[in-house]
Amino acid sequence: MNGEFFSNLNQNTTAEIIKGRVVDEKGESLPGVTIIVKGTTKGTTTDIDGTYTISAEIGDVLQFSYVGLETKSLKVTGTTLNVTLMGSGETLQDVVVIGSRNPTRTVTESAVPIDVISMKEIASQGAQTNLNQILNMVAPSFTSNTTTVADGTDHIDPAQLRGLGPDQVLVLINGKRRHTSSLVNINGSPGRGAVGTDLNSIPAFAIEKIEVLRDGASAQYGSDAIAGVININMKKDTKKLEINLFGGSHFSKNANDHTGGNDGNNIQIDLNYGTNLGKEKSFINVTASAQLRGQTSRAKEVTGNLFNRYNAVEERARIAGININSLYANTLNTTPGFYNGLLNTINTYAQQVSYFDATTKANIQTAASNGNLPGMRTLLGIDATTDELAFRGLGRNDFNMRVGQSSLQSSQFFVNAAYPLTDKLELYAFGGNSHRTGEAAGFYRRPNQSRSYTGLYPNGFLPEIHSTINDISAAAGLRGTIFGNWNFDLSNTFGRNSFDYGVENTVNSSMRENSPTTFDAGGLAFSQNTTNFDMNQKFGDLNVAFGAEYRNEKYSINAGQPESYNLYDINGNVALPGVTPANLIVTDFFGSIRGNGSQVFPGFRPANAVDKGRNSAAIYGDLEYDVTEKWLVNGAVRFENYSDFGNTTNFKVASRYKLTDNINLRGAVSTGFRAPSLHQINFKATATQFVGGVPFEVSTFSNDSPAAKALGIPQLKQEESKSASIGFTAKIPEGNITLTADAYIVRIDDRVTLTDQFSRPSGTFADGTPQRELQEQFDLAGANAATFFANAISTESKGIDIIITHKLNLGAIVIKSDLATTFSQTRQVGAIQGSPTLVANGQINRYFSEMSRVYLEEAIPRVKGNLTNSFTYKKFDFFLRNVYFGQVTDPNTADVNGDGRVEGAIINGQPVEIEHPIWGAKIITDLSVGFKITEAAKVVIGANNIFDIYPDANLGTQTAIRPRLVSGAIDYTAAPSTIDLSNANQFAYSRNTSQFGQNGRFLFARLSLSF
Repeated sequence: MNGEFFSNLNQNTTAEIIKGRVVDEKGESLPGVTIIVKGTTKGTTTDIDGTYTISAEIGDVLQFSYVGLETKSLKVTGTTLNVTLMGSGETLQDVVVIGSRNPTRTVTESAVPIDVISMKEIASQGAQTNLNQILNMVAPSFTSNTTTVADGTDHIDPAQLRGLGPDQVLVLINGKRRHTSSLVNINGSPGRGAVGTDLNSIPAFAIEKIEVLRDGASAQYGSDAIAGVININMKKDTKKLEINLFGGSHFSKNANDHTGGNDGNNIQIDLNYGTNLGKEKSFINVTASAQLRGQTSRAKEVTGNLFNRYNAVEERARIAGININSLYANTLNTTPGFYNGLLNTINTYAQQVSYFDATTKANIQTAASNGNLPGMRTLLGIDATTDELAFRGLGRNDFNMRVGQSSLQSSQFFVNAAYPLTDKLELYAFGGNSHRTGEAAGFYRRPNQSRSYTGLYPNGFLPEIHSTINDISAAAGLRGTIFGNWNFDLSNTFGRNSFDYGVENTVNSSMRENSPTTFDAGGLAFSQNTTNFDMNQKFGDLNVAFGAEYRNEKYSINAGQPESYNLYDINGNVALPGVTPANLIVTDFFGSIRGNGSQVFPGFRPANAVDKGRNSAAIYGDLEYDVTEKWLVNGAVRFENYSDFGNTTNFKVASRYKLTDNINLRGAVSTGFRAPSLHQINFKATATQFVGGVPFEVSTFSNDSPAAKALGIPQLKQEESKSASIGFTAKIPEGNITLTADAYIVRIDDRVTLTDQFSRPSGTFADGTPQRELQEQFDLAGANAATFFANAISTESKGIDIIITHKLNLGAIVIKSDLATTFSQTRQVGAIQGSPTLVANGQINRYFSEMSRVYLEEAIPRVKGNLTNSFTYKKFDFFLRNVYFGQVTDPNTADVNGDGRVEGAIINGQPVEIEHPIWGAKIITDLSVGFKITEAAKVVIGANNIFDIYPDANLGTQTAIRPRLVSGAIDYTAAPSTIDLSNANQFAYSRNTSQFGQNGRFLFARLSLSF
């Protein structure tokens, strides 16, 4: 269902066509007012001019309701009925689609908590332009933040509801299931290991309202709805052309690597047109959107060594037209005199380095004369950063990483349409396309590192990931009435998301000067096709609904070009782990192995390529009964069968009781499930790691692989949940105030996690020992290290959501205020479920590490709230929003309290570092001012984060003692280690977690035109 009331197609011969216009107390038109014929399921909404038509009989009672205004009931006495709605505190009251299959249920009458977010004011007043960030600022239970230096996650933002995973919230468009992204988050960010929905592929300008169901709903909607459901209702017959021109930039003290000014320019144009198709109740609405968003840079001046003496020598040779790196491929040959030519060339150009003192030059000449390669390495391995920067006319900032938001270019299109074929049958369709290209960078490859190749990049290089994300969707269906007064809806919905990796400004250093600098690294794709048949009818106080669903899903990984993943030997042949000898592996001058594949993102290999699918079928039943005028009871049950893991049955019971006309109690209990995604079952990626100069495979193995079976990783099964909620709603009509509060608890068993890296034990062990058995299993898997997806843990989440709304009408002045807060907590419960072999080898903590625990439990705000105020006076409107983001915990460990050590604990018999930085709570303030130039034009200027607030500063370089296990106890007598969470001053703020990003103040202007 998409919010239409199907029974309005079921006209009878005694009914009249009632027409009218609905306005507010100032006489302005009210589009989107919900109108129902009381005692029936007939209903409609007003159009952009506030006008409506509905079929009703003389004597019927029409109920008019609108967000933020009173609900009014009037008797039909003629064919024209005009209505004025006055102010009310019921700012959440609206007819909703989700949470109930009764098409006339409103938010305050619902047995479960639902937020209704109107996009009209948000789209014109706020600084946010994409759906993730809009919801992050207006819905406290929703969390989403852009990440940095996180590969694909730089380009698709993970989103979470009630602190649960990105894949535990279901997204609907017009009541139909939306497909997920093709990307699985495997890097260090909240939501690691999960697959979410790419909300930013939906143009925000096409949306009329968003309904957020904050309660488990798997019994009603199927897999993924453990945390709740987000239903996005698209615009319909607006009867106007709307144009939105938006421009802004981050004017911040820390812009441009903390030098100030502005960066991250953002330009967007949106167009929306809605009209009818020549027949009553028909409509078509079309949206087009285009965006250009620039990058932001928040690194500080890089520290550490950049150039060594060898880099100085090769630069002098390069200036003379000689590439010293081409004079050798491997420096591990021990034949006397083998490298004499190389050493003599080095000596020649070393004498031209002006800042080498006489002794250094003499020693280099001696080493060359004696053919002493080890001695030459010692002489040339000394740092020369300061002098070489001066010689090349460079500064340390030239070697900074690009830390901040990625740049992107986006074009989007969406259409929503409906056409009544008869008075009982309507054809509808909607869908769209999103094409997005993005650019993000990785870690800088410094010239003194072996993974760099100075023969192509003399100053090192900053590799870039260029993403191409294509998202298409199409839905079509028939709805109306059959068999008398039964409403039905038959639909088919298709969606596909693809993510292609391009890698640029990089190198496969094992290919040296023969390497490409641009690579096709392969890509991911996911598609979903869903067929639904739903029916419902109201029998007096009983609403009956039932239906069926069939869904087909496909997931694929496409291999990249060979150069993007292969390791090559000195002869240009592919080097094979365990086959190619060390003296044929390409090294740098100092004997370090040069890396394989495209730096920053090695391509998917043919062995990683996959094309898998599955299907599921479901049936459900839903009853909603008004036992009395005060007591509502709702129950649902759903049976679902998946082709790859079997059956699941889930139920839900919810109830609401009216203590008074203005106070309701409500509660629900339910079971739920989430099927492991095809991505989690089938994702695999391989990299090459060197141990003692010998290449080994390091892999994320698919869950159904022989490697998983060899190491005792069981087949993935569904996550199962039990949840309960209780709350109340209250209205104070005299004060125009509405209050809702809802507490919840969710227990999830067998949660799917991405493990940390399991390793092959080193050393020699006797046959039959756990270590030897694990070695044999790794050898059978052909790997030295491995990660997997596994049903490793169970969790418990609990919290409370509170929402207070108020409206004050003073004639020409209207003031609206909304306060919404959420308090949540998620904890692992029970033991980690591990494979016996890995547990016996002391690797159980790698199933669910301390870092993974923090990502799950503490890396997103557990307390979040927003206070939104709007003030309207004649042609002016003022918008003020304060959002409180609670503290978060960094998954990294350090000496936070300055006592010279990193605190540890014994967990599952192993020493674990548990001292984490905690980043403090912050308040972000948005402010905007709008002026209505004419009836057709409005201008808004404003700021997001007007006070230029940043997260707490990251920790820099430290020297601290790490904990270790000695005689069964934690010991702090080891030699101190160097810890640098900032990565040489590059991550001025944590890259692994942030409440609201790290871009600072954003100033914008928006021009809205309406014709």
